[in-house]
This record gives sequence, structure tokens and C-alpha cells, in this order.
Amino acid sequence: MPRRYSELYIAVRNALRSAGVEAANVEARLMVAAAAGKTTAQLLRDMSLYDTDEVEERAADMLRRRLAGEPVAYITGVWEFRGLPMEVNPEVLIPRVDTEVLAEEAIGFLTENRRDGRVLDLCSGSGCIGLSIADALPRAHVVLADISPEAIEVSRRNAARNGLAPRIGYMLCDAMAQPPVMGGSFDLIVSNPPYIASFDILTLDASVRDYEPIWALDGGEDGLDFYRAIVKNWTASLRRGGALMFEVGEDQAGEVMELMREAGLRGMASVKDTAGTDRVVKAFK
Repeated sequence: MPRRYSELYIAVRNALRSAGVEAANVEARLMVAAAAGKTTAQLLRDMSLYDTDEVEERAADMLRRRLAGEPVAYITGVWEFRGLPMEVNPEVLIPRVDTEVLAEEAIGFLTENRRDGRVLDLCSGSGCIGLSIADALPRAHVVLADISPEAIEVSRRNAARNGLAPRIGYMLCDAMAQPPVMGGSFDLIVSNPPYIASFDILTLDASVRDYEPIWALDGGEDGLDFYRAIVKNWTASLRRGGALMFEVGEDQAGEVMELMREAGLRGMASVKDTAGTDRVVKAFK
């Protein structure tokens, strides 16, 4: 039976709270907005209006899925990264706030050194890092690279969704292998590669372990396989004065910086996230 959007929101929020969902307020708002085909701003504007039976049914289905453990981002199909709406589905990881640290470092480097630089987002997934760089720096040339054709298609749709399609290139490739012959060189390579140790995947929260793509999480026995391969194979694609930047897992910063040093890079440094964890490492050629 139809009711006001405010009543539907409260019902969904209370059900999430009862299930122990920490961000019940935010998630309820996202789900009700998606069920109604509205943005969250439009939902807030229309809280006093009545919904429809179809909206009630969609919201109930979304709530059932969420209570079963499915991440809200996959349920609604959209997640924000640095203010940009990003389509997400089980073919790509859900963008994390921690990853915004890498995007900010990349934007800062290009702003100071080369606003029209050529950028490679390696293991690009949804494209959130590369697209946020392109959004902040209209003269930058960004290439999104991933081994998954499905991920590349998601990133294409995200580029179009945010009006960035004309300035984005794509590269279907394996980050663990040598770069494609015609790949070219770059002023900046950014990467948020798989970095969870294989055994540790079993200990992840069920909402991650059971729903997000394992191939985008598994970094090998010690979690460092992709860093070793990228530093070994892709450093040659950096132009002189260029930068290589990674997101890293907890306690990995030192080991990744040592890999960079052994590859002849200089100026290694780490950057902390909001929780005080070394989340980004960077070095220069």
C-alpha cells in the first residue's frame, strides 16, 4: 500500500538498524531513491509525497537482498567516487573512500608537473581513479586498462555517464605481463591492483568475499604479486620525470617501496588515509 516516501525511508532504515547495519541512514536513503528512480537529492525534496506499489515492491526486494548480505552498491547499481556517480556491478570492485587518496595524489602530481600529461590507470575496474583524474584535469589524456572486457565496458559507461568519453582511451591487457607493443609511454601510472593475500580472502567480510570479484582482490600468496609484476614490466613505460603510484594494503607500503627502489625509481614516499594507514606509495623516474 502506497505511503509517503518519508515513511518508506523510516521503515527501510529501521529494518537495516535492526539487522546491525552501521550506515543504515545512508543505505536506506540510497535504496529508496533507487527504488523510486530518483537521486538522493530528489528523494529528500519529495519526502512528503506518496510512493507507488511498484516503488514499494522494488524497495522491499532491495531490502531483502541487503539483509541477505549483498552490498548496497550492487543493489542500487551506482556508487559515488569523489562526487562522480559510478555504475558498479559484480564485475568490478565497489570504489572505496580509501582509494580517493590515490586519486588525490595523482591529481596533485599532474597539477604541479603536467596538467596535460598522459595517464594510465592500470587494473582500472570501474574506471573511478582515471575518470576522477580526467574530471579534475580537462587537459589530461587518460587510458583505462584492465584484463576484464566486462570491466572495460563498465568503465566506458561510466565515462559516458560523467561526460568524459571523448577524452578517455581503453586498453585490454594483463597487468602481470609486458605492456602491449603499441601502448606508448605515460607521465603517470596509477594502480589499485589486487593486494589481498590469497589465504586472507577467507577472512574478509562476507559482503566482500561472497559478492565482489575475487580476481580483483587476490594478490597471490603474500599479496604482492601484482606489485612485483607492474614494477618489473611497466616502469619502462614511464617517461623521465614520471610517477608510479599504487594503493597498498595494510603493512605493505614498505615492501612495495623497496620493490620500487630496486627497479631504479627514486623519491619513494607513502601517504596515509583518514584512518592513519599508509594507503598510497609513490616513486618517480
